[in-house]
Formats: sequence, structure tokens, C-alpha cells
Amino acid sequence: MDKIELMATSAFGIESILAEELKWLGYNDLKVENGKVSFMADQNAIARCNLWLRTADRLFIKVGQFKTLTFDELFEGTRALPWDELIPENAAFPVEGKSVKSKLFSVSDCQAIVKKAIVEKMKSKYKQNWFPEKGPRYRIQVSLLNDIATLSIDTSGAGLHKRGYRLKTGDAPLKETLAAAMILLSRWKPDRALIDPFCGSGTISIEAAMIGRNIAPGLQRDFAAQSWTNMKTRIWDQARQEAEDLIDREQPLGIFGFDIDQAAIDLARYHEAQAGFKGVLSFQRQSVTELKSRYKYGYLIANPPYGERLSEKKEVLRLYKSMRQSLNQLDTWSFYILTSHLDFEKVFGRKADKKRKLYNGRILVNYYQYFGPKPLTLEGPFSKNNI
Repeated sequence: MDKIELMATSAFGIESILAEELKWLGYNDLKVENGKVSFMADQNAIARCNLWLRTADRLFIKVGQFKTLTFDELFEGTRALPWDELIPENAAFPVEGKSVKSKLFSVSDCQAIVKKAIVEKMKSKYKQNWFPEKGPRYRIQVSLLNDIATLSIDTSGAGLHKRGYRLKTGDAPLKETLAAAMILLSRWKPDRALIDPFCGSGTISIEAAMIGRNIAPGLQRDFAAQSWTNMKTRIWDQARQEAEDLIDREQPLGIFGFDIDQAAIDLARYHEAQAGFKGVLSFQRQSVTELKSRYKYGYLIANPPYGERLSEKKEVLRLYKSMRQSLNQLDTWSFYILTSHLDFEKVFGRKADKKRKLYNGRILVNYYQYFGPKPLTLEGPFSKNNI
């Protein structure tokens, strides 16, 4: 594998943030589409992107794309692709699929045909009729959208939101990738205070800490492509060493997580320790009505309850009104609030300076952004120069 086309997928609405991450890693000439960003790179990018991308769901090698209206076209188009250059003789290569607005709508049939076509291609190279599939795993994905088939190989394995620190989950957990996107969209810098008043299991706070100290989110986990025989171990070793070298361990952090539920606070502290931040972050049991801060400027980033169930709607409305009263005391802070509640601005009593449509799982949400005034000083209280 020399130059290959890679495809990083994401939740809808955060593709531009994912593209910014890729540019920061040094990859340009990006093609941004709904739910994915494609680019050309070498093998090193497989390791670096899996380690570093905070907002991507997975990283794929894009093997090929073609129009297909019949099963014969799907078979021939798949067989024409260079599978024999990508998949070794002993590989396990299961096929998964999905079909949206396409004539070939039977996913199980499409999977079987793609599998058969790949086997036929492998037969021509390895001169054998049966493959035991006992070696490294190369998960194939066939995706049909508007009669266009895209064939790819998953390099990540488990979704990239699985960082390795969140071993337990509370109610309605926020995905790590969405939490990271919320922080990156806010443009928060680690020299400023950050509060999450509904911290739950601590995801926003921990993701902010990793961003603040420039810690690659994938350092605590493994990836599917690490076991591939056609990817040298030194590629992964070099990528991990680069990530270790770039950690800013001396960066002070002022990150505060609050929740009214003591069980949530206990879980947040457990995850804080698992992520390597024990004693660095602050998690305390506190209601949003008690919210205050001694810092003049800061960022509040929150994922409050949405009130999706009818029985919860009145309670959530009361919560949003109490938020308005508490946040009025932080009149020089910036607020970033994620919710699916369509009347949030009305209940909160203030129109957002900016809002962005995102998806929390399958729930369509808005990210309401309220910008505070510019600080009088360029450096915040957690600047290295002030500690």
C-alpha cells in the first residue's frame, strides 16, 4: 500500500470539524461530503488518524466506487477492484453492508455477492479454492447510496469513540466524539476555565482535558489495522511515539464538572482516573441553581436533559428556566448548550448568537452558542505564565 484513498466517517453536522482535524495533521486536498471526509495519503496516515481523530467514527480504506443497478454489475465491479493487493491469503474478511435509495435493496444479498466476488479475485492470485480466514481481520463494508456502491475496508475496528477510559456508562451517555466536537466548536482554549453543569459520567470534562494537554484520544486502545501483516509494526510505533512526544503535561487545567446525582459524580471520578487525570479535574455534586465561579471569563459547555419523554417535559422546562437564572450571574462567560428541545431559546429567554444542527445518536439536536464579551487580557488564569 503506497498512496491510498482514506475515508473518515463522522456524525452529520461535524464534517467540517473533522476536516479541520485532518488539516491539523497535515492532510489537505480533502473531499467533504455528508458524514465523511475523503483524502489521499500513505500508510502512516492510517496509524496517525486512528490515534488522533477526535470527531471521526471510523477510518476506512476506500477500495473503489461504481454505479450498480444489478447483482451482476455489483459482482463484476467488486471483482475488478485490487483486493489481492490489500488482503493477505490468511485474512478473515467478513462483509457488512447497507443500502439507501438504491435498486439493490437486499443488504444480505449484496453482502453475499461482494463476498463471492472478493473470493474469486483472491483465487486468481493465491491459486486455491478455499480460504480458512483464520488470520488478521479485514472488515469489508459495501455501502449503496442512490445506486452508487462504495467498497471499503475498516482500519479502526471498534468505533473511534471508544477511547478506553469510559468502562462504565450512566443514563443517556454522550458519545466521546460528539463531546469533542462540542469543545472544538466552542474554540475553548486550556488557559480558560470550563464548566459542565450536567457532567454525568464526565465525558465533556475528560475530552476537554485531552484537548487541553494535546493528548491523542486513541493512545489507550488498539485498532484493527495493527494486526495487519501488510502494515509494518514500526509505523504504529512511530505514530504512538509522535503522540507521546506531543503531550503537553505541564499545561494547567481549570475544568469543573457538576451534577446533582452523586452516582454520576462517582462515575465521573472513576473515568477521570481511568483517563489518567486523577486529581487534575474537579467533579462535585451540585445543582445548576447553585452555579457560580470566581473566574471572570470562561466557557460553559453542557448537554442537559432533553425531555424526550412526555412525562419529563415539565421538569425539563423548569430546569431550563433555573439555568437562565443561574447563568445570568456569569454574564461575561460564553455558553454552549446541546439540546433537542425546540423551544429552548424561548424558555432560556435569549436568542443564541449561533446555532448548529447536530445528531446525538439518532436524535436531531441544536447546539446553541452564546458568545460572551472578549476578555480584557489575552491570557487566561490557567496560562502557564500565570501559574
